Amino acid sequence: MTSPERTELLVLPGVLTAEQAAATVAGIAAEQRPDGAIPWFRGHHLDPWDHVEAAMALDTAGEHARAAAAYGWLAEHQLPDGSWYAAYADGDAREPTDTGRESNFCAYVAVGVWHHYLSTGDDTFLERMWPVVAAAMGFVLSLQQPDGTVAWKREPDGTVLTDALLTGCSSVYQALRCALAIAEHREEPQPDWELAFGRLGHAIAHHPERFADKSRYSMDWYYPVLTGAVTGTAAKERIEAEWDRFVVPGLGVRCVTPNPWVTGGESAELALALWVMGESGRAVEILRSIAHLRAPSGMYWTGYVFADEAVWPREQTAWTAGALLLAVAALGGDPATVEVFTAPATPVGLTASCC
Repeated sequence: MTSPERTELLVLPGVLTAEQAAATVAGIAAEQRPDGAIPWFRGHHLDPWDHVEAAMALDTAGEHARAAAAYGWLAEHQLPDGSWYAAYADGDAREPTDTGRESNFCAYVAVGVWHHYLSTGDDTFLERMWPVVAAAMGFVLSLQQPDGTVAWKREPDGTVLTDALLTGCSSVYQALRCALAIAEHREEPQPDWELAFGRLGHAIAHHPERFADKSRYSMDWYYPVLTGAVTGTAAKERIEAEWDRFVVPGLGVRCVTPNPWVTGGESAELALALWVMGESGRAVEILRSIAHLRAPSGMYWTGYVFADEAVWPREQTAWTAGALLLAVAALGGDPATVEVFTAPATPVGLTASCC
């Protein structure tokens, strides 16, 4: 079990003690397979995005070898076009359960790789993972559309689903920013990525009509803020406009309206978004409100149907615990986590007229 001394940046009064944080980290580690894969939980599937989220959480607690093993799994199982399948049977690449390839799932490796490098300073790791990140960005940007958005996925038969999802595109935006940071660190300029980044950010911030209407989902509400595509006054106005619709005082954040269901992952991510926009006090209150989802194991139930006073589904997912640890790490000032969730300016030389 991770020692409390390694989780000092994960202590947050009313949310986690060092001992509780250590138990949560140990819970995520227990789900990791010997080959490095991190499924939602043992016996369930793995998807590349949530796999990375869990690996990032391991890095916040100093479990760097485990996190590196998770990225090693991605390197080993990357497809020739730079992508990964959308889901694998308990992390087994020989048994994909969904052979579609989703743009945001494939992009997120860049966030995780940059976070791991910032956590460890391991240049050998970054050298090994750079071709993986570059290939993943190549796949993702092959799905960028003339209006700047990124298509949702490529179907198993190769067909591109051109619907653009606001949450997914916001995640791609963060991933492009981290990929550009890696490229800059390596002194390998990527002007095409810069242009794609700017075009996508402009679409997210100024053209909601370009995205499929998923406004019932809380992720579409806060993700543009969480990833830095919407900032400043616009971010604050966006959060305030839908606060009462999605936040259930004392319980957390609805996954989708009008369902009476709050979820730990969405609540932790909203806390991160609040921290990004400078609302740390409210971020802490959101995290405190989901204490009822904490299981004796130190993991977190995925959600709670408050109309029935029932935990549902009956699962404790690595990514729910991971999202909470990342939110706490950001609030605690963990340098790597702060860096990957901090939004820089749009690349110099890019103008909105292109979009």
